[in-house]
Amino acid sequence: MLNKVGKALHHTLSVAIFICLATMFVLVFANVVLRYAFNSGITWSSEMSRYLFVWLVFLGAIAALKDNMHLNMDLVTSILPPKAKKVFFVISNLLVLCTLGLFLKGSWSMTLLTMQRLSPATNIPLGYVYGVGIIASIAMGGIVLVRLVRTLVKGEKEGSLAAEQQEQTDYKFEKIN
Repeated sequence: MLNKVGKALHHTLSVAIFICLATMFVLVFANVVLRYAFNSGITWSSEMSRYLFVWLVFLGAIAALKDNMHLNMDLVTSILPPKAKKVFFVISNLLVLCTLGLFLKGSWSMTLLTMQRLSPATNIPLGYVYGVGIIASIAMGGIVLVRLVRTLVKGEKEGSLAAEQQEQTDYKFEKIN
């Protein structure tokens, strides 16, 4: 059941990222053609592209966290025994949850403050732009919580995907040599 929900959310995220990117491409391309070929343009194109880019970045951050693609420094943790790796994994994810909580609080405040302010060209409430912070912090918090629960309750091997990635990297290095 949870796996089906996760796949549906992943698909929704992928579609949202695609829509943002495709819309940005169409708007910018159409605006360039209109400017150079017809000496006119879409007045709100650059503003909407900017807002879509903001959404794209935050949605991409969710996808990167889900796939464990964010940069990490494993210089210290790679030499630790499995139990210590698990402790570091739990501590680092608790710190990430605290940071996401602060980010959620700030995004909530900004969204409420700017809901009545309209953007200059598109006349949409700026709260819709800042609202992506709420979505991103909740989604990322959910991903981190699922990983923590899997680590603490189910006792996944070594507690993190970083260990699996290190094993894959070691295997690729051995295969090359």
